[in-house]
Amino acid sequence: MGISFEKSVGAVVFRKKETGGKEFLLLHYPSGHWDFPKGHIESGETEEGTLRREVEEETGLKDLKLLPGHRDSMWYFYRAKGNERREREKDKRGINVFKRVVYYAAETEERKIGLSYEHIGSVWLDYEAALARLTFPSGKKILQKTHGFLDKIH
Repeated sequence: MGISFEKSVGAVVFRKKETGGKEFLLLHYPSGHWDFPKGHIESGETEEGTLRREVEEETGLKDLKLLPGHRDSMWYFYRAKGNERREREKDKRGINVFKRVVYYAAETEERKIGLSYEHIGSVWLDYEAALARLTFPSGKKILQKTHGFLDKIH
């Protein structure tokens, strides 16, 4: 099977702390890594629609304010394994996936997370701690760019 090209949308979700500063939401995935909420665009969906749906499904957060002027993306490649590989083979989709993920900055006042079955944990962390906790260099770069943007407007 060939290569599948896919697009997902995610959010760097943050909230203002009562003591000042910001904290960022990270999700713990079953494979062990820490990252932001994100997911596949469904047919007919806009990027914002995907972002809102995915964040709500994965965290329960509904109160999101997208910040205009910030949209970032990254590309990565992976080979599907386990259940994902079996599903892809069954659907005649490639197991080699070239993926683009678009990220937006999204502010919330909510703190309580209603975690989905797709994750094993979540945490709110300040910038330095979130940067240290993120697993992948691409996620760290997304957080750095978003943090720089927020410093300019907040």
